[in-house]
Amino acid sequence: MTSQHIPITDLGKEYTQLRGEIDPALQRILSSGSYILGSETQAFEKELAAYGQSRHAIGVNSGTDAILLALRALDVGPGDEVIVPAMTFMGTAEPVAQLGAKPVFADIDPVSYTLDPAKAAKKINSRTKAIIAVHLYGQSADLNELGRIAAKAKVPLIEDMAQAIGSEYEGKKIGSFGAISCLSFFPTKNLGACGDGGALLTSSDDLADRLRALRNHGARIKYQHDEVGYNTRLDEIQSAILRIKLKHLDAWNDRRRQLARLYEKALEGIPIQRPKEIAGRKHIFHLYSIQSKRRDALKKHLESRGISTGLHYPAPLHLQPAFASLGDKRGDYPASETLAANTLSLPLYPHMSDEDVAYVSQAVREFFGTQAAS
Repeated sequence: MTSQHIPITDLGKEYTQLRGEIDPALQRILSSGSYILGSETQAFEKELAAYGQSRHAIGVNSGTDAILLALRALDVGPGDEVIVPAMTFMGTAEPVAQLGAKPVFADIDPVSYTLDPAKAAKKINSRTKAIIAVHLYGQSADLNELGRIAAKAKVPLIEDMAQAIGSEYEGKKIGSFGAISCLSFFPTKNLGACGDGGALLTSSDDLADRLRALRNHGARIKYQHDEVGYNTRLDEIQSAILRIKLKHLDAWNDRRRQLARLYEKALEGIPIQRPKEIAGRKHIFHLYSIQSKRRDALKKHLESRGISTGLHYPAPLHLQPAFASLGDKRGDYPASETLAANTLSLPLYPHMSDEDVAYVSQAVREFFGTQAAS
């Protein structure tokens, strides 16, 4: 094979496509002198709420802060427990600990990679204050079952949809099922800013009102602070860029799904576990993550062919040093540990060509000593 360079994502191509829209928007904002909580953010929040089938969207400066504010708005604090999947990014559980509450880990389903409802149900007790469902890699969690469990326990369900904006569950957009849903606009996300950014979705007027105050130092009226809040606001530049990108999101997600189908066919017959789209759930493939017991060697082989890959994530949360004091140990969450040990994310982004997928797939087949798929 002739070596070439294929990045795991290519944000430069995205900007090239949108330069004619982004550059004038930036010039308009910089000339206006209005940079915080102005008309662009207000318009983006309105458009995002409509897209997410929710009454309200509240822009903040990261997905992690979105989860932090969601927990605060639901009065999570010291002595409380929040159920979190063991396999997710640190930013899902970190805010729980920051508020003095305890992250209680539960294992994932080994096929969907999302929180296993039965495992979550076993962790509920009188101290449980919320359940966080993570739509990992772009596929929805089992929202009906998790919603039923949360309702039975009389605790709110929070959706962490940092990797899955545009995904659907039984024909309805995710983000509209939980009491509050949290988004990240980290640059590599399906809807990414040119810097950090995040948002919350909710259809509760009361929660929206409190979230808007919490993001702005606890103030609803300037210099009148009803509670101690945070300085976590989505700025005008990022809002303008996100408004432009939101118009292209569905087309980009469709292209991700098309590329995933190409991978699915090209990687048939290889001893790997390919990602599965669960019936009734629209996967938007933020990541195309395969599993192989030879993951590390495969990663090195692909790097030798100029192909960048990612590890999302190499250690589940219960094995992170930051959470060692919780007492969980290796073997407690086997599905999460298996995914962490074996997962490898292949390049996938909307501006990737069919030929790039063929090149990556052939390099994978070469590693396993198999011929190209017919």
